[in-house]
Amino acid sequence: MKLNDASIDDWIAGRTGWSREGDTLSRTYAFPSFRDSIVFVNRVATLADEADHHPDIDVRYDRVRIGLSTHDAGGITDKDTALAEQIDFATSNR
Repeated sequence: MKLNDASIDDWIAGRTGWSREGDTLSRTYAFPSFRDSIVFVNRVATLADEADHHPDIDVRYDRVRIGLSTHDAGGITDKDTALAEQIDFATSNR
C-alpha cells in the first residue's frame, strides 16, 4: 500500500541523506573510488534480491544514486523504506 505524504515526510525527517523525488525515495552515496562504489552496489544487490525489491541504481564514478519506488503500488511503500533502512545499515554512510 502506498504511503501518504505525511508518513513519507516523517520518515525522511528521521533519516540523513534521503529525499523525495516525486514518487521515489532517493539518496546519493559518495565513496573514495569507483571500486568502492561497485562494492557498495554489490551489497545493495544482495539486499535487494533478499527483499525481492529492486531499486534504480545509477553509478557515476565515486557516486551511487539509489532510487526506491514500488511501481505496482504507484509510489513509495513500506517496502521502499524498509530497503532504504537496510541499505543504510549495511554501509558506514548512515
